[in-house]
Amino acid sequence: MDPVEQFKNQVRESTHFVRERIEVKPLIGIVLGSGLGGLVDEIKDKKVIPYRDIPHFPIPMAPGHSGNLVSGKLEGKEVIVMQGRPHYYEGYTMKGITLPIRVFKELGVEILILSNAAGGLNPDFDVRDFMIITDHINLMGTNPLIGLNDPELGPRFLDMSQTYDRKLIEIAQKVAREEGIRLHKGVYVGVPGPSYETPAEIKFLAKIGANAVGMSTVPEAIVANHAGLRVLGISCITDVVSDKKKVTHEEVLVQAEKAEVNLRKLIKGIVRALR
Repeated sequence: MDPVEQFKNQVRESTHFVRERIEVKPLIGIVLGSGLGGLVDEIKDKKVIPYRDIPHFPIPMAPGHSGNLVSGKLEGKEVIVMQGRPHYYEGYTMKGITLPIRVFKELGVEILILSNAAGGLNPDFDVRDFMIITDHINLMGTNPLIGLNDPELGPRFLDMSQTYDRKLIEIAQKVAREEGIRLHKGVYVGVPGPSYETPAEIKFLAKIGANAVGMSTVPEAIVANHAGLRVLGISCITDVVSDKKKVTHEEVLVQAEKAEVNLRKLIKGIVRALR
């Protein structure tokens, strides 16, 4: 079978499975990153589907990623939420880790909120601050759009000049001000991982204009734009990257969980403000 048609069939099968088991028609999709999955506790009338039950869905194996697809109502809006995400470093293909975004599109999602835990490269950032992603740098060494392109999925050559929706950014800033949440704006750089950055890499990333670094989000943002979704990206700064300090995933999760209460407030406020 043609690889493009095979992939489309996988998306259709995943979508059909999910659609048969949820009771909402979500316009808003949310991806919750490392240690940030507690937002699902706020969802009303929720339905939970483990990723392992969904045909072709990649299963996250990293700690801090529960691996559940949760649907229901948040602030009165119908949503679908990924509680945890798969990563490229786990051995999945780029098309594999972004298949859920294609499923979101088929389910009717129009707005995608991406969250992640990230290392802060900007000296003005503190641990548990948040950063709205205004742009990104793809240093993951590949792109989820490589391969044959089907115009039904999106354009062959994708414009990325406005990857992150400006109106959504304005809404996020307004909510942060109202809630008293420290929110910066900046550039996120995506790296493949799973190793953390060397001192030389930290200096390099800062010099090329990155304000935060992580191992996710970029592939999802690319595919979401390819599919015509409006995208908002939020990084939770779980450590301030330094060439003199060791980073552990355990500490990342600790800080993400401490910041998670503010992420709930931020996302709930954003969802509430959406028309």
